[in-house]
Amino acid sequence: MVQTSSPETRADDAERQPPAAPEYSSWISQDRSSDPASVAMRQEAAELVERVMEHYRTNTTHEADGQWTEPVAHYLDADRWQREMDAVHRTVPLPLAMSAELPGPNTYKALDVLGLPVLITRDRQGVVHAMINACRHRGAKIVEPGCGVSKRLTCPYHSWSYDLAGELRGVYAEKTFGDVPREGRGLVRLPAGERAGIVFVSLDPAAEPDLDEWLGELQPLLEGLRLAECHHYSTKELTSPNWKVTLDGYLETYHFASLHPKTVFETNLSNMMAHDTWGPHQRIAPALRPIAQAIELPPDRRDPGDCVGAIYWLYPGLAIAGGWRHKIAVSLVLPRTATESVTQQIILLREPAVTEEERDAADRFGDWFYEVVRDEDYATTYGVQQGLKALDGTDFVFGRNEPGLQHFHRTVHQHLDQDDRSAR
Repeated sequence: MVQTSSPETRADDAERQPPAAPEYSSWISQDRSSDPASVAMRQEAAELVERVMEHYRTNTTHEADGQWTEPVAHYLDADRWQREMDAVHRTVPLPLAMSAELPGPNTYKALDVLGLPVLITRDRQGVVHAMINACRHRGAKIVEPGCGVSKRLTCPYHSWSYDLAGELRGVYAEKTFGDVPREGRGLVRLPAGERAGIVFVSLDPAAEPDLDEWLGELQPLLEGLRLAECHHYSTKELTSPNWKVTLDGYLETYHFASLHPKTVFETNLSNMMAHDTWGPHQRIAPALRPIAQAIELPPDRRDPGDCVGAIYWLYPGLAIAGGWRHKIAVSLVLPRTATESVTQQIILLREPAVTEEERDAADRFGDWFYEVVRDEDYATTYGVQQGLKALDGTDFVFGRNEPGLQHFHRTVHQHLDQDDRSAR
């Protein structure tokens, strides 16, 4: 079941009590997997801890070569937003689901992407497919948004039915309707593929994405996280402003102390992180407070999951937080219009929550994440959205300590430039 929230349901700041921070426990220190991806991931994590510790020793953070300015008009211009959708979201492979949301044969996830009803399935052989969630009879939506299990996909309008690969299998009252050739009447396919526990879908039916090339050298690190072995616990949705206004808040730690003094800042240090990029993708690695004690320990006794809160970010809008821990929070940001987007918060667990105590712990984790993002991050970014028009004609400045924002906006510019060249 997907829970939703709108900005009107945010708690009043004067009455709001910050939620109690959930308990975190490291998974990476307990992982004994011997496959190459897991071994490489653990080694890279140990090296990353050393980098972040050096920032802690010197009270520094990763810095870009200089500042970056971004015209406010780039957030406001509806025509530019449409160009971004065409050059980015309708062109690149989009990470639209976690493998754990389709945990076995005959499972599905339905969602709307830029007004396009998308249906992702796993057929009886375990193969992932994607298709337009619209019946080939009269175009009705076959499955409502969310995840589920079904051996057949049956249209609620006139009961035409399809298998999980999208092939037409049944036509109600075909004797009176007339024969319907099955070939060519299946659901409209979209290119889809699965890598490292993530399902990618291209909105262009004619696209031929190379996911291995798209992920590049990041793919082995993602595989080492073993996300495909996780269990999907819950999904909640929040409305959010313009997609870039929203994502700007995910890509820096500069705001932790000021915006999250009683929540995120209780566990994370502010304005202190390592930063890495792989093509359009990136990772920010904030320092966690236990790093103060771990710095006195020998390297082989330092737990990366306690010292660094690595967040892997897949372009154009998927953030994986807590991948080194037992509980993982995934944020999927999808544009709707030039002024609005929607965020899916997907909670994954390393082990299924079976007991009441385990479910309570998972609920506390998901509720904390949801409330902090809604009442602190998005309450602030909605304020940003409201101020954009008054600031038109000026620009925003991203500091040297905000390399994630710089990389994100630079990548968007590159896709727009490439799209312009292709159109000539």
